[in-house]
Amino acid sequence: MTRVPTKAEILDWISENPTLTAKRDIAKAFGVKGAARIDLKRLLKELEQEGHLSKRGKTYRDPEKLPPVSVLQVTGPDDQGDLHARPLEWHGEGAEPSVLMITRAADPALGQGDRILARLTEVKGEPHQYEGRVIRRIGSNPRRVLGIFRKGAEGGRVVPIDKGADLEFMVKPDAVHGAKDGELVEAEQAGPRERMGLPRARIVNRLGDPTAPRAVSLIAIHQHGIPDAFPDEVVAEADRMKPAGLKGREDLRELPLVTIDPSDARDHDDAVFAEPDPDPKNPGGHIVWVAIADVAHYVRPGSALDREARKRGNSTYFPDRVVPMLPDRLSGDLCSLHEGVPRAVIAVRMRLNAQGHKISHRFVRGLMRSVASLSYEDVQEAEEGRPNEKCAPLLADVINPLFAAHRAARQAREVRQPLDLDLPERRIELNEEGHVVSVAFKERLEAHKLIEEFMILANVAAAETLFEKNRPLLYRVHEEPSPDKLDALREVAQASGFNLAKGQVLHTRHLNTLLAQAEGTEFDELLNMSTLRSMTQAYYYPENFGHFGLALRSYAHFTSPIRRYADLVVHRALISAHRWGDDGLSPEEIEDLEATAKHISDTERRSMTAERDTTDRYLAAYLSDRIGAEMTGRVSGVQRFGVFVKLDDTGADGLIPVRALGREFFHFDPDAQTLMGSDTGLTVGVGQRVTVKLAEAEPVTGGVLLELLEIEGDQVPRGPRPMRGRKAPKGAKGRKPGRDKARKDKAKRKVTRRRS
Repeated sequence: MTRVPTKAEILDWISENPTLTAKRDIAKAFGVKGAARIDLKRLLKELEQEGHLSKRGKTYRDPEKLPPVSVLQVTGPDDQGDLHARPLEWHGEGAEPSVLMITRAADPALGQGDRILARLTEVKGEPHQYEGRVIRRIGSNPRRVLGIFRKGAEGGRVVPIDKGADLEFMVKPDAVHGAKDGELVEAEQAGPRERMGLPRARIVNRLGDPTAPRAVSLIAIHQHGIPDAFPDEVVAEADRMKPAGLKGREDLRELPLVTIDPSDARDHDDAVFAEPDPDPKNPGGHIVWVAIADVAHYVRPGSALDREARKRGNSTYFPDRVVPMLPDRLSGDLCSLHEGVPRAVIAVRMRLNAQGHKISHRFVRGLMRSVASLSYEDVQEAEEGRPNEKCAPLLADVINPLFAAHRAARQAREVRQPLDLDLPERRIELNEEGHVVSVAFKERLEAHKLIEEFMILANVAAAETLFEKNRPLLYRVHEEPSPDKLDALREVAQASGFNLAKGQVLHTRHLNTLLAQAEGTEFDELLNMSTLRSMTQAYYYPENFGHFGLALRSYAHFTSPIRRYADLVVHRALISAHRWGDDGLSPEEIEDLEATAKHISDTERRSMTAERDTTDRYLAAYLSDRIGAEMTGRVSGVQRFGVFVKLDDTGADGLIPVRALGREFFHFDPDAQTLMGSDTGLTVGVGQRVTVKLAEAEPVTGGVLLELLEIEGDQVPRGPRPMRGRKAPKGAKGRKPGRDKARKDKAKRKVTRRRS
């Protein structure tokens, strides 16, 4: 007689196998056949009635909270006209929660039965348990176009801003949505192209003046050719995905892993945990776990998702939006390590000795459940003795051991001496209209450094494992600076009163010595920026040429497969090396590794350029209402055509054209990086403190033009060459016999600096 499983056994099975929860899957797992299936059906019905399970079609799910991004089905409006929806993937205990949809004018019209991907926020004290905002309607992925709206007698037209786009879109009067002539708009194709006319579209987003801040990132996306709309087949493939189960994985759900991210993070792709090493052979040592979302489980080689991810190469980040490498269903849901939700990961367990050196490691393919989603600020305050309600229970067993392991790892880092640049990151804050309200420099906390160091350790472990197993992979390569760039850095150092010795093999510790000498002086930021500019561009390659900046012999990107295709390749290589499944690196991928490396190195540079252009435009827009204001800064670069100044308050880079320096000819010395006035002898060089007046700020181009007022506290001479016997203006440096010859020999000797 066939034995029917108990209720507890059924619940355990569903908990461990969330992708095998149909009645036939459960029956197969427990060998239930024939008439016993009736008893199994009865038990499932009882579990559903008792609130232990909820049924979706033919499947049953173990209760958990809804993840922040979920697939919902619209149930229709209530008697108050409010739109409600129900989750299609429900993990919570008891009855399924109700979701109140918060709709916006640009959202698609929704009706009963529509399936949508929505971002959820839990609420308290309301009849509904969640509020949802539409990301998009599933099953429809209409083409979107960015263009200028041209008003007509009946509706109007959208003229795309894409280069070479010769097809316009017709907009009917009821689809204009208030757009005005000349506005930048985002439109959505509203139907097939009519037989004798233009395709129809409806305005979904009014972006206003094409030169306004809100349009900046969209313009950059289109200018640089960054794909920002997923093809239908990619969206459909992502929507079909279901959560990975425990089969073939190590169970890590009892490990108290936590995610630590910015407070406004949309996804969480890495989790960490640390504890003292119990091995008596490693006194004072630490165990560090780093778990990374198992993107390779969902994005298979050769699939539509894989082709699109490779095409994009990486995610691109702007102040007001993200262009993701993967659709929301993956990046914001199935591959995001949400608190309390089982998620598939590839994790590495590393043993550090008391001095922080990694002495061993092993990789596993597992299933984890994050115990908390924490922010950098919360974790830092907890470490400093001010834990909030969320961090207090985790302080002793989770947060303190993480910082203890980090302090050890920091010792090893100090021995290794990676390049220690101190470059504050700018944070551009926008209001709801897309205007810049503030530009500030992000504080770099010890919690940031903790996560950064653990990610570096995990990346090193991945590279070492694949090298030892003789498996192909993509290394992250950073070669040492070229002799020309090092000479330029020496010139800046000497002009600032410091020294970078020649005639020796350059190591990062030599650069760190230079930076340490400048720390706390007025040349601190200048030397950090100049050192950064002397570095070569890092890139991906199948061969290992080392990582100069990190002072590492081998390095690979493993920790962000949600946003970098290179990391996905490394994950697949690890899967193949450990024989974890059939979703490892395919022979075709191995054959094309060099081409893939070139492509994703290019897409990374494309994103960096688009992000930099966008930042410049936002800063120009922020400064545009301060024309005529006086500002302070430091000369950051000198060229034949003018002088670059980095402004103190915003970090914006502005140009003083050579014509604006004075009414004289200026000699450019590329070796000394100076401009010298032929009449007054005024010398402008890298590192000097200046006061400038903002002459122009152009949001469209991101250009900022400045006028020089003072240099090193002295007013700039403006008059013509002084006549014989006339006193030179304050701040001018008079010409002396033999000056032309001396300047040609070594103009930098005339550039004097004092250390503060």
